Amino acid sequence: MPILDLYENGGHRKNLAHFATLASLAAVDGELNSQEKAILDKFAFKLNITDAEYKEIMKKENKYPIETPHSGEKRFKRLFEFFQIIFSDNVIDEEERIMVEKYAVGLGFPTKTADDIIEKSIAIFTGKIAFEDYYSLINK
Repeated sequence: MPILDLYENGGHRKNLAHFATLASLAAVDGELNSQEKAILDKFAFKLNITDAEYKEIMKKENKYPIETPHSGEKRFKRLFEFFQIIFSDNVIDEEERIMVEKYAVGLGFPTKTADDIIEKSIAIFTGKIAFEDYYSLINK
């Protein structure tokens, strides 16, 4: 049974899905290095991932694909949620920036578009902005 099926709570389920995607992105090139492990540890803390959940997600046989929504708005919603996670401590460091770039491309944004969206998002994101405002600002 997938780990996500164990949870009724939609918020925690969403956090598990985000974390599983991040873990898959970090491990895409093989083994995790110490920097990738450190950033995953940081996200696990931000997302309230338990040690048991962390261990289950990190098993080699667990490969969680990024679910790419067909709707552009849903892609932006996922990216918005990811920025909320990143900015939960009001800071984006270089490792988080690299991870968000991978995440945006994984969601289906072309690399150049992803770079533009990330630049705009970093410039405007405070962690308290409503999704509708974020979506409107990003598309300008």
